[in-house]
Amino acid sequence: MQQNDIFSQFQKFLHETEGDFHILEQRVPVAVQKEYFELSSRLRKSPPRLREADCEKYLTQLRLPDTPAKQKKQLLSTLAVSMQAKAYGVLKQYVEECDPELSHWAYMALMESRMTLESELSDEKKIYISTGLGGEGQRLRFFILLISSSDAPFQTYQRQVIEREFAYFLSRENGKIERLTIREKHVELLVLLPLRTNLKYLLEKTIRECNQYGNFLSENITITNVKELNGDEIANILQMYGSHQAGS
Repeated sequence: MQQNDIFSQFQKFLHETEGDFHILEQRVPVAVQKEYFELSSRLRKSPPRLREADCEKYLTQLRLPDTPAKQKKQLLSTLAVSMQAKAYGVLKQYVEECDPELSHWAYMALMESRMTLESELSDEKKIYISTGLGGEGQRLRFFILLISSSDAPFQTYQRQVIEREFAYFLSRENGKIERLTIREKHVELLVLLPLRTNLKYLLEKTIRECNQYGNFLSENITITNVKELNGDEIANILQMYGSHQAGS
């Protein structure tokens, strides 16, 4: 219930908020994002005033192999909040050459720097959206898990219905199916959908259409934009819903 409430609040925010949305396209683990924004928030309370020479000095320090990772994160975040055009250029350059373990942090710093500069140059409100699964352009990426309504394996015609109906209804919303995998008793979807799409309504409508051909899809839907669920996580969800169906 709590997760449903959070998702509903997120959808409500998207529908009611006006502004220029920017999506973090790269997949960045939520734990890394949380750490990044905590540091960024602290730095913004007293934004540094960097000169161009300072930015070059920071780049030199970032390139040194013996500079500790913690210090590099501090340097990257400082550049990001500095409102210095030169800092954006330094970050863009460093993103292309940084160590793999700092790639997520450097990418987020680059995005924040861009947003900061654009906000300074424009009267339009800039809104930055980041999720674990990222997105593409003005579309967010979601992982969706659907299950068989009777814990029975999908038949051939049911698989065809799922493929046809989801391709049709998602394309009508300017969505994109990146992966659709139909297992024995469940379906895994990785999709891109425009920001303000009412995803819950869209999925419920598509499931109803599929179920006109035999009521074979459960109305229990698992949606996340944090990460792709692994095999163990999916098995736990299937077991949970299976026990509910057995007890109903």
